[in-house]
Amino acid sequence: MPQLNPGPWFAIFLMSWTIYLIIMTAKINNFKHQNDPTLQTTKKAKTQPWNWPWA
Repeated sequence: MPQLNPGPWFAIFLMSWTIYLIIMTAKINNFKHQNDPTLQTTKKAKTQPWNWPWA
C-alpha cells in the first residue's frame, strides 16, 4: 500500500510544519499587540461629597 510509505510525504509534512511554526507565527505575533495597553494608576481619585440642598 503506497499511502503507508512515509518516504514521499513525510519530508513535505515536516517542511510545511517547520515553515508554519517558524515563519507564520512570527508574522502573526507582529499583529497581536499593535497598541500597547495603557497602565492604570493604582491611586484612587479623591471624590468630593455631594451636598443635598433640600436635606
